[in-house]
This record gives sequence, C-alpha cells and structure tokens, in this order.
Amino acid sequence: MTRLWAVFRKDLAIELRTKDALNTMLFFGVVVLVVFHFALRSGDVDPRAAAPGVLWVAFAFAGTLGLNRMFAVEKENGCLEGLMMMPADRGVLYLGKMLAGTVFMLAAEAVIFVASLVFFNLEVWGELPWLALVFFVGTLGFTAVGTLLAAVAVNTRMREVLLPVILFPVVLPVLIHAVEATALVLGGADRGELRLPLAVLSVFTVVFGTIAYLLFEHVLED
Repeated sequence: MTRLWAVFRKDLAIELRTKDALNTMLFFGVVVLVVFHFALRSGDVDPRAAAPGVLWVAFAFAGTLGLNRMFAVEKENGCLEGLMMMPADRGVLYLGKMLAGTVFMLAAEAVIFVASLVFFNLEVWGELPWLALVFFVGTLGFTAVGTLLAAVAVNTRMREVLLPVILFPVVLPVLIHAVEATALVLGGADRGELRLPLAVLSVFTVVFGTIAYLLFEHVLED
C-alpha cells in the first residue's frame, strides 16, 4: 500500500509541477464543447438531450490525451526501467498510475462539465450527486483500460496515434453505458431506471480493471 501511494504521489507531484497533461486536456475538452455548441445551435436539437453524448466525447478525447502522458515522462527520461525495478508487485504500479490518471481526468471533467452548463444552458443542481457517481464510475472504467493500453503504446514511435486506435474499441461498452446513465439523469428519469445502466457500467469497470491488473505485468515485460 505504501508503494502504491508513492507511485500515486509521484505522478501527482509531477503533473502539479508541469501541468502539461491537465492544460492539454482542458483546452481540448473545451474546444470540443465549443464546436458542438455552434453545430447544435443551428439545428433543431434539444441541448439537454445532446449534452450526455457531447460530454462523454469531450471526456474521452481529453482523457486520451492525459493517458498518452502517463508513461511518457519515465520513458523520455529513461526512468521506466528503474520504475519497473521497484520491489513490489507490478500491479501496484498499475494501480498507482490508474488512480493518478483517474484524478487528473476527474479534475478536467469538472471544468469541462462547468463549461457545458454555460454552453448548453443546463440546470442540474438536483442531479449533481447522481452525475458525480456516473462520472466517477465511467472515468474509473476508462482509466482502468487506458492505463494498460498506455503501457502498451508507450514503447511505440507513434503512441499518440496508436493509443486512441486500440483504446476506443475496447472501452466502447463503458462509454455507451456512461452516456446512457448520464442521459437518464439529465432527463429526470426515475432512479430505478438508472440502476441497470449504472450496474452494467460498474460491472464493466470491475471486469476491465481486474483483467488489466492481471495483464499489466506481462505488458511491461514485453
């Protein structure tokens, strides 16, 4: 547990010092909102109905930019091999990286979500606790897969291109159910209707996280 938090704190300290990933994620996420805002304004589309899909498109693309930097710092400085020599199970490294990635992505999502309230003229004060739950579970599922695949892509020359190509097909079930759950919350659906997509989203998150944890050691060895 101590080594897990050491990895988490290291990534957190590096990002808070440089802010490279967070700034990129925020900029890209807001740009996505601006583009969709003007595209939807010219059509006969209910912004509240379109908001869940737009939000998760912004979250997913912004999160991918952050995941691309997850192992890049160690790779660029030649420290990845040293990190792998840490006297602990490789799964500890995976969990520390995944938790750090989740925190970065949730921080970016909070800013993007606030911006979306302005662009789409949304009032969601009553739904905030449920939205926070959906965002957390969906983001955890996204980073559970993304951390593993970021480790796969880091050893390639075109990791910025490869990661989205291999990530989105795998993480698509998480995104689909996250959009569905978000749409139900924003649509004012009964909480009983929310249970199924939220339960499925949680199952995918647990399954993907468990598989990624077990495979991570073999990915690093390769």
